Amino acid sequence: MALQSFVWLCALLCNSMVWSVPIRCQLEGNLVQTSHSLLKDVGGHFPLQCIKENVFIAFPSTAFASNGTAEQTDDVKMAIYETLHRINSLFDNDNTPAQWDQKKLEDFQNIIYRLVEESKCMTGRNPGNEDTQSPVFNRISALRTYFDSMARILQEKNDSFCAWEIIRRELVRTLHFILEHCSGSLRWSRRI
Repeated sequence: MALQSFVWLCALLCNSMVWSVPIRCQLEGNLVQTSHSLLKDVGGHFPLQCIKENVFIAFPSTAFASNGTAEQTDDVKMAIYETLHRINSLFDNDNTPAQWDQKKLEDFQNIIYRLVEESKCMTGRNPGNEDTQSPVFNRISALRTYFDSMARILQEKNDSFCAWEIIRRELVRTLHFILEHCSGSLRWSRRI
C-alpha cells in the first residue's frame, strides 16, 4: 500500500511539473506555410490584364537578416510577427476581389488572424512601442514602410482587382521568403 501511494505521489508530482512548465510562445511554421499556399492559390497566376498596372515594391529582406545570435533571432521573430500583423491589417477591409476563391481567402484570413493572436506573447513587447535606439526598430520601420506602400497602392487604385493582385503577389513573395530564409525562427510540428 505504501508503495502504491508512493507511485501515485511521484506521478502526481511529475504531472504537476510538466503542466507548470511554461510553453514557449512561437510562430507556427505549418500555419505560415498553409497561409502561403492558400494565398498563392486564392487567385491563380498574376492576371495578364494587370501587367500594365504592375508596380515595383522594394522588399525589405534586411528586416529578416540574422547572424544567429539569440537577440537577432528574437528580432527576426518580431519582424515575422510584424509582417503577419500588417498582412492582417491589409485584409481588414472587405474590398477583396470577388473573383478570388472566397473559401480559400476566408481560410487564409483566419490563419493569419490566429497567428497574430497566438504570437502576441512571443517577445513580451508591444510592436508599436519599440525603443528607436533598439536594433529591432530598424527592422520594424522597414516593414512598416513596405506595408504602407501596399496600403497606398490599394488606396490609389480604389481597391481594384489589379491592385489586390499586385498586393497578393507581394504577400506570396513575402511569405515565401519567410519560409525559405527564416524557417529556423518558426516552430514546426510533425504531421501525422
